[in-house]
Amino acid sequence: MLTKLEKAIDTWGGSSKIVDQWLDNRRQLLINYCQLAGLPPYSNDTGTLPEEAHIKHFCGLLMDYVSAGHFEVYDQVASACEKSGEKSRQLAKELLPKINLSTDLALDFNDQYTNGIDDEQMLRLDQDLSKLGQAMEERFELEDRLLDTLHQGLETTAT
Repeated sequence: MLTKLEKAIDTWGGSSKIVDQWLDNRRQLLINYCQLAGLPPYSNDTGTLPEEAHIKHFCGLLMDYVSAGHFEVYDQVASACEKSGEKSRQLAKELLPKINLSTDLALDFNDQYTNGIDDEQMLRLDQDLSKLGQAMEERFELEDRLLDTLHQGLETTAT
């Protein structure tokens, strides 16, 4: 996921302050996800569970990222799609509902892990993180398709 993020930054970085900030937020989210999940290069060889404060910090980053997409970046994409024609509008209509599925999963994860974490939840954390990670990876791919549309729309309006 981090490799795909670097490609996204190389492709769309610098096209918009909002997009740059959003991609930086994605980087922070992915780094914290890898740390929390004990994925390389942040492997957890001690076998200890993460601290509740780290889980809550991750949830905050997750909510910031999801919110920025819905309330800032997608508006720019919708405007760019309107300018780019019917094909772009159709793509946005197709992708946004799919992205919303991962939003619901992210909200559920946040609700489960920010209001006090009991032992049972900690035992499910790896499984819940895995499910969330898969959903977020799909989301990033869909968002990248939207960013490509936004980038094409910005190029069209610049010429």
